[in-house]
Amino acid sequence: MLRISDHVTIQDWELTEQFTRASGPGGQNVNKVSTAVELRFEAERSPSLSPPVKARLRRLAGSRWVGEEGSGAILIRVEDTRHQARNREIARERLADLIRAALVAPKRRVPTKPTLGSVRRRLEAKAKRSEVKAGRNEPIRGED
Repeated sequence: MLRISDHVTIQDWELTEQFTRASGPGGQNVNKVSTAVELRFEAERSPSLSPPVKARLRRLAGSRWVGEEGSGAILIRVEDTRHQARNREIARERLADLIRAALVAPKRRVPTKPTLGSVRRRLEAKAKRSEVKAGRNEPIRGED
């Protein structure tokens, strides 16, 4: 069981782990030992997440979201260390952080109007700037 917050916990049946060989340098250790972990979380089927949280999670996951509408899952691959257990911990931490971020509902934007004083000051500044620029023009010379 993966504890996300006081109200949200992810059950073990929602998580699938698969261990594979890591890429990159590492000599014989890389060639012999499956230390990389792929953690798959069946987000769409999860009963512990509400639909708005699932929608935010899908947006936050980005390319880590796999599957179509109605059958989506999050796939996290970790091959940071040479230890399978530590990679497994890191993958679970990353999933928990992602879900915690999705649990926070964005603040609703309240549209505001500029104050009358700020509008007046802005217009005065524009008029003053216009005068400065108009003063840079060469005066029109009349014919003699």
